[in-house]
Amino acid sequence: MNCYKCGCRLSEYDFCPSCGADVVLYKRIMFTSNRLYNDGLEKATVRDLSGAIVSLRRSLKFNKENIDARNLLGLVYFEMGEVVSALREWVLSVNSRPKKNIAVDYIEMIQANQSRLDTINQTIKKYNQALAYCAQDSRDLAVIQLKKVLSYNPRYVCAHQLLALLYINSAEWDRAYRELQKCIQIDTNNTTTLRYLREVEEMLMPEAAAKNGSRKKSAPMKTVRYQSGNEMIIQPMNVKEPRGVSSLLNLGLGLIIGVAIACFLILPGRIQSAKADINEQLRAVSEQSDAKTATIDELEQKVQRLSDENAQLQTEISSSEVTDDHLAVTDELMLAVGAYLSNPDDIEAIAGYLEALEEKSQEEDAERYQTEAYQALYNGLVEAVSVKLESYYYASGYASYNAKEFEAAIPDLRRAYQYNKKNVNALFFLGVSYYRNENFDEAKETFAEVIDNFPTTNSASQSKTYLAEINNMEQ
Repeated sequence: MNCYKCGCRLSEYDFCPSCGADVVLYKRIMFTSNRLYNDGLEKATVRDLSGAIVSLRRSLKFNKENIDARNLLGLVYFEMGEVVSALREWVLSVNSRPKKNIAVDYIEMIQANQSRLDTINQTIKKYNQALAYCAQDSRDLAVIQLKKVLSYNPRYVCAHQLLALLYINSAEWDRAYRELQKCIQIDTNNTTTLRYLREVEEMLMPEAAAKNGSRKKSAPMKTVRYQSGNEMIIQPMNVKEPRGVSSLLNLGLGLIIGVAIACFLILPGRIQSAKADINEQLRAVSEQSDAKTATIDELEQKVQRLSDENAQLQTEISSSEVTDDHLAVTDELMLAVGAYLSNPDDIEAIAGYLEALEEKSQEEDAERYQTEAYQALYNGLVEAVSVKLESYYYASGYASYNAKEFEAAIPDLRRAYQYNKKNVNALFFLGVSYYRNENFDEAKETFAEVIDNFPTTNSASQSKTYLAEINNMEQ
């Protein structure tokens, strides 16, 4: 213990050896605080948490710097489910002594786990909501909220007590009793819990007494007592022994002895003989099974060998097919490149080869033949001729559109927009062609794309008109 003035170590004397200050009252205060801390520790050890809180609070009133008392008070609060109160005590403890303080570990244990913090917040919110429901006389909702609180924090004594009080209010005594028993397991000497428990037991005991009282008590048997030598003989009166009892008893004993002889002398021999027969049959069946097992293993090995050969042949066949299909797709691309190299202006021939290549690419499993080199060559060719292809397809499609050959105009206008995503006219006339061809689903998608990609153009305004017409017709 150190002096409150100079901090010098105090001795057994009533004054400070360094500054001479009178420390009689100071020592008494410190001793009282420590005694109350020890009392709180003993109560916490036997789970008298409420009593421990009272003693520890009194200890801190005498000495607010009693770090052990404050840390233990936080632990008691935490055990009762009062996490916020526990954190408050530990934070005060850390502020009083930042170093070599176990409260730092307690705080980090809670704050390091984000899910635990979220659970604590949810517990507090739902408990406050339950209190609000109680104030609004919505007891069923309060019970639901409290059950959720206890699912998050089963050791929350206040929630158990409030739930028990709601059960008492609705005369559900058994449920209230169970909740109060849970409180007793956490805090054995909680005054509120004991008061509620007494009320519940007063309501439950009359029912038990009524059940016990309803049972009929048998009349006492009258007996005669007399002394025979050193023994006391007690003989019941008015008891008549039924006739034939001894005969039946003897007959029963005889039957039991006969059955016992049969079980211990005759049955073991027959059982042993039956076991020998069964073992012989099992030996024969085992030999047959071993022979069949050897045959099955040999056949399985043959099947496995044939399966491996079949799988190898299938792999070779698949490789051959893939190579042939790959060559077929590559040939179309080579023809298109060759046409471009021989005459870059012969756009009609180049377009024909690309259309054939497009049909090949749409076949099943075509994508697996398209290697990186294939894609690079294809993209280079399209980039070189995209402007000419867009002009070629737009001219062809627009000519078909003017001639009202809408079905023929659709593929050309679609390819024109494919090669130039900024050609709003190609996209708009494509939508009109779909509309005139009564393909309203495709028309709606195309007009919507015009509106989304070119919102400020005249084509977007006309697309809105067409969309309105289609919607009116569908209605």
